[in-house]
Amino acid sequence: MKDKIKEYASYIIIILVIVLIRTFIATPIRVNGLSMYPTLDDGYFMILKKFDHSIERGDIVVIKKGKEKLIKRVIGLPKEDVEYRDNELYINGEQIDHKYGDGQTYDFKDYCAENEYYVLGDNREDSTDSRRFGCVKKEDIIGKTDFVIFPFGSFGGVE
Repeated sequence: MKDKIKEYASYIIIILVIVLIRTFIATPIRVNGLSMYPTLDDGYFMILKKFDHSIERGDIVVIKKGKEKLIKRVIGLPKEDVEYRDNELYINGEQIDHKYGDGQTYDFKDYCAENEYYVLGDNREDSTDSRRFGCVKKEDIIGKTDFVIFPFGSFGGVE
C-alpha cells in the first residue's frame, strides 16, 4: 500500500503544481477576433500573466466581460479624463503621444473613477471596448499579456 501511495504521490504533486501555476501565475490565452489587429491577429496564443498587478497606460490586458475574456489595451488610468478628439488622445485635457491604434477613432470623452481603467482595441474601427461598455474595474482585469507563443513566426514580446 505504501508503495502505491509513493508511486502516485509524485503525479499528484505535479498536477497540483500545474493547477496552482495556471490559477495564480500564468496560463495560455487565445486571441479571438481582430479587435487588436495589427498588433495581435486572430488565433495567436499568448501567455497571460496573472501575478502582475501593476497596470500602466499602453499595457495589453485581459478582462472578463460576462463569460467572455477580451484582450484590450489600457488607454486611461484611474481618476483620469479620457478623450479622443480629431483622432488624437487627450488625458486630463493634455494631448498624449500615443503610438497604438489603427484606423479612425471617433470623438468621445469619458472619466475613469478610482480603480477603473479605459481600454480600447488597437483596431479602433472593429473593437468592442470601453467606448461601448465603459470603464473596466480593476477586479475585472485578469492579468497582463505581452508575449506571443504561437504562431512561431510571431514568437516573442509585443508592445
